[in-house]
Amino acid sequence: MTTIQLLIKDIKNLRPVPAIANQIIEMVDNPSVSMQDIAKIIQYDPAVTASLLRTCNSAFFGLTNPVESVKDAVAILGIDQVVELSLLNASGKTLNKAWKGYGLHEGALWKHAVSSALIAKDIANKIAPESRNTIFTAALLKDIGKTVLDKFIQISSDKIQTLIDNNGYSFIEAEKKVIGTDHAELGAMIAKIWKFSPKMVNIIRHHHILDQNVGKDRDTAIVYLSDCICMMMGVGVGVDGLAYRFNDKVIRELAISPDDISKIIADFTINMQKVESLLRVV
Repeated sequence: MTTIQLLIKDIKNLRPVPAIANQIIEMVDNPSVSMQDIAKIIQYDPAVTASLLRTCNSAFFGLTNPVESVKDAVAILGIDQVVELSLLNASGKTLNKAWKGYGLHEGALWKHAVSSALIAKDIANKIAPESRNTIFTAALLKDIGKTVLDKFIQISSDKIQTLIDNNGYSFIEAEKKVIGTDHAELGAMIAKIWKFSPKMVNIIRHHHILDQNVGKDRDTAIVYLSDCICMMMGVGVGVDGLAYRFNDKVIRELAISPDDISKIIADFTINMQKVESLLRVV
C-alpha cells in the first residue's frame, strides 16, 4: 500500500467535524438565512447543544442568568458568537491533542487554529465582512491535514529537515517532496470528503499561497495573513514555524500596511488572556 493510500485510509478513520458544523458553515454567510434558522439547526444536535450551553454558562462569560436553550444563547451572545462556539466545540475534539511530528504539545495546534481564526475574522470585519464567518471557519480548520500527516512526518523528519537546511526548501515543499503530498493538499482532501463547500476546500488547499495567482483571492489571502501573524507571535508554532516563505505581495494585494499588522497584533495580544480562558472551557 502506497503512502497516499495509507493517508486516504487514515482520513476515513479521522473523527469528522460533526455534520452540523458543515450545515452551519453553509448557512451562516447566506443573507437569506435568519438567526432562528441557524438556532434551529444547532438545537437539534444534542452533543453540540450541550457543549454550547456548558460553555455559555462558564465563568468566562459571567452571565447573571444561566442559558437554558440555544435560543437563549443567541439572544444573549448573538448568532456570530454562538456559531463560533459551536464550531470551536466541534473542532476541538479533533485538533486538541499533541502532534509530535510537528513538534506541537497538547493543545498547541488548536490554540494556533483558534488564534488564527480570531485574527482572520478581525481582518475580515474590516475588508470582507460579508465572508467573515467562512473566513473564520477556514482559518480554524486550515491545518486539519496535519492531524493525518503527523505520524508520517515523525517517520520522515530527518529527510524533511535535510531538504530545509541543505536545499532551501520551505517546510511544505519538503513535505510534498518526501511524502508525496503536504498538509494543505491533504486538508483540502479531508474538507472535500467532509463535503465542505468548494470555496472552503480551495482556501484550505492554498492557505500557504505557493502560487502567486492564488494570492489575488481575497479570502484566501486573509487566512494566509492570519496564519503568518500567528507565526510572528509564536502562537502554536511547531517545527515548521520558521520554515515558510513570507509573501509580501499578498499583503500589498490586501492593502494592509505594517501599521495595520502592528495594530492587529496589539489588539490580539490584549485579548490573548480571553482566548486562553475560552480554550479551557470550550
